[in-house]
Amino acid sequence: MEVLREKVEEEEAAEREARVEYPPRLEKMTKPPRKETATLTQEMLREMEQKLVEIEVPTLGEPPDKDTIDISTLPLSYKTNTPKEEQLLQVADNFSSQYSHLCPDRVPLLLHPLNECQVPKFVSTTLRPTLMAYPDLYNWDSCAQFVSDFLTMVPLPDPIKPPTHLYSSTTVLRQQKGNCFDFSTLLCSILIGSGYDAYCVSGYASRDLCVMDLTREVCPLTTKIKEVVLEEEKAPCKKYAIRPPRDLSSRFEQEQEMKRQAELKAAELKRLRDEEERLLEAEKMAPDPLHGLRVHAWVLVLSGKREVPESFFIDPFTARSYSTQDEHFLGIESLWNHKNYWVNMQDCWNGCKNLVFDLGDAVKWEYLLLGTDKPHLSTTDEEEEGVNDYDEDDVENLGKEDEEKSFDMPHSWVEQIEISPEAFESRCPNGQKTIQYKKAKLEKWAPYLHSNGLVCRLSTYRDLECTDLLEIQQWYRNREDKLELRHINKETGLNVDYFKPGHPQALRVHAYKSMLPENDRVMEFYESARVDGLIKREETPTTMDEYFLGRSDFLSSRHVKFGPRVKKVALNSPESNPRPVVKITERFLRNPEKPADEDVAERTFLIVEERIQLRYHCRDEHITASKREFLRRTEVDSKGNKIIMTPDMCISFEVEPMEHTKKLLYQFETMMQLKNEEKQCRHQAWESELEVLEILKLREEEEEAHTLTISIYDTKRNEKSKEYREAMERVMLEEHMRQMETQLDYLAPFLAQLPATEKLTRWQAVRLKDECLSDFKQRLIDKANLIQARFEKETQELQKKQQWYQENQMTLTSEDEDLYLSYCSQAMFRIRILEQRLNRHKELAPLKYLALEEKLYKDPRLMEFLKVFA
Repeated sequence: MEVLREKVEEEEAAEREARVEYPPRLEKMTKPPRKETATLTQEMLREMEQKLVEIEVPTLGEPPDKDTIDISTLPLSYKTNTPKEEQLLQVADNFSSQYSHLCPDRVPLLLHPLNECQVPKFVSTTLRPTLMAYPDLYNWDSCAQFVSDFLTMVPLPDPIKPPTHLYSSTTVLRQQKGNCFDFSTLLCSILIGSGYDAYCVSGYASRDLCVMDLTREVCPLTTKIKEVVLEEEKAPCKKYAIRPPRDLSSRFEQEQEMKRQAELKAAELKRLRDEEERLLEAEKMAPDPLHGLRVHAWVLVLSGKREVPESFFIDPFTARSYSTQDEHFLGIESLWNHKNYWVNMQDCWNGCKNLVFDLGDAVKWEYLLLGTDKPHLSTTDEEEEGVNDYDEDDVENLGKEDEEKSFDMPHSWVEQIEISPEAFESRCPNGQKTIQYKKAKLEKWAPYLHSNGLVCRLSTYRDLECTDLLEIQQWYRNREDKLELRHINKETGLNVDYFKPGHPQALRVHAYKSMLPENDRVMEFYESARVDGLIKREETPTTMDEYFLGRSDFLSSRHVKFGPRVKKVALNSPESNPRPVVKITERFLRNPEKPADEDVAERTFLIVEERIQLRYHCRDEHITASKREFLRRTEVDSKGNKIIMTPDMCISFEVEPMEHTKKLLYQFETMMQLKNEEKQCRHQAWESELEVLEILKLREEEEEAHTLTISIYDTKRNEKSKEYREAMERVMLEEHMRQMETQLDYLAPFLAQLPATEKLTRWQAVRLKDECLSDFKQRLIDKANLIQARFEKETQELQKKQQWYQENQMTLTSEDEDLYLSYCSQAMFRIRILEQRLNRHKELAPLKYLALEEKLYKDPRLMEFLKVFA
């Protein structure tokens, strides 16, 4: 402290000397030259005054929207400081003065900026660790993406100075905008609440990060994951393998061709290199005059908690993770969490590449409070022996001193961070957000903002100016047709639709250029949702290929070739004028239950040529397979004579002809079976055409309607549920009003006996009271008699049943005895219930009588006449 006091005195003396010497020099330097003064008229003065009024002088560091915050609704903790917070501010000021004295070349630390109520608050107390109620906000990547989407970036007032104001996270969420420190505070609060070891970092970064310039960054949605292609293991060479044919080509010609290909490849590589250099030169940014001075805030996540293997940075603007050695981060001044504050004492000449994030090392990280939760560096054996040399009293005294000097961080002054379901669903400010990337533009919208369910659109361009559109990717949500993604290629005109499970036609992917039938298209299906196991259908104007999976007949694919239509109709369709089928080829997987010579691998129906070709599966350890070809002829000739199967109608190739020979009858039965299967295949091809037509019609209807599904739990948007709930409430209210109106009046039967025009007299009122009481008394007596009669009846019937059992006990079967016992049990239960009801009626009857009498005395129609008797 003495050194600090001497330093302060020297600085004050130097200021006094400078103050004495400065005015004469300043007067000489600033003395303006003489010139003639011009007379100003009243109009010129008014114009000058108006121009000066129109000029707005912004105050550096002043929050631009200070007046828009309603301070009256904020709690008391936002407007005042507790004694412990005041003590913390004093500790922070003391720490700042010592830091400025020891490190005069360093910039001042961000310790206690002003909040929205213009009250200084320590930065660690601005963090409010909160575990959000949404499962999506549990992992760091989803939390960072939510903060990046939900808030709008506001640049710092001075790019080279930390802000003078740091708002609470609740205010930032309410306004949905903030600077990098607001972003980092909110994200760090959510991450700490989710269990991460997260810290807010104040430091320096590149211009791209500070101003959120992503025009030189590739959009992460455009990067494709490289698929690892596994090399197939080559089968070992067999001992008796067929020798390959001799290569008779000229080696000289091969060498010349290889040289020519190498030259072409080198020229192509040079062209690509020049093009890349040209693009890099075009993308090259002008040097930043404030490089290394731009202040930025981000989040540091240390390894250890939540199974984080390695420490990393998170940029809150873009929600991207970076290595702690990334070149975008140029230096760190300080970092803090909700428990302590650390100042970086390491040299940042090489950015953050050489920084060690061991917060327990007091040499590299100077902490503010002693009560740090970070473990200190491990001591050596010699140091441990030196510590053991101290007396126990000294150790106790040191512990007491540490306890006296330790100061725990006060609790956060910020309210609990809450995000409403509507805000969490909308994500973006005003429901929409646009981000510009390198050769791409990403647009985001809130669900249900567009009537077609569009929530995200990525437009990719060919040039950097984003004028030549290449392709569009559109993401949808809550579509009734389960459409999830649409990929539109502007160059080829190809549209690809991706669907979630649940489409009426089990569609998974639909690739097309035109929605008209009989055009190039590819349809993929969810095979588990289809009975026929169809997974893919490829269609061209002349062919149709279908692929199957998991069929009981082991069918794997079907190829259908169509011919030109014979008739010429204005509107051609599979229903009115189907295309003639020329050829059908079916392929089957191996059926292990059949021999290879009887298991068909490929079946081809040449309909025009009237031929059927069969190719069987190949046997193990064989290189050829058996084949058969049938000449399909009509069953009768031109004269009506029945044609008999002849050997020339079946051409066969047997791998092992000596093992067995198929007889003519077998060939005839096979051919008749193939004829029936050919009819079935042609019918299935016709049904496939009809299904394609039905799917296209359904897709057109879905695109016109683009109906959105609404959850039954969404009471605000679900109009059907809202109408049903309101109708039920209205019916219940009407029922209640009807019951109130139709409630019986205990005096109504007796008042009906009196004339309606006469006024009630005292004698009539007394008579009404007596009649009502006597009637109620009689009803109570009748009810007691009814219960007593039922009780006696049940008792007599039980006695009669018991007498019958005593007389016929010897002749009864076991079933009769079970029936008797069951009857006795039920009869005793009824008797016991009647006895309880009778006793209860006897207890409550006098009370009910007195209650009715009291009601009559208080009835407004009789109260005036019965006051004397009360």
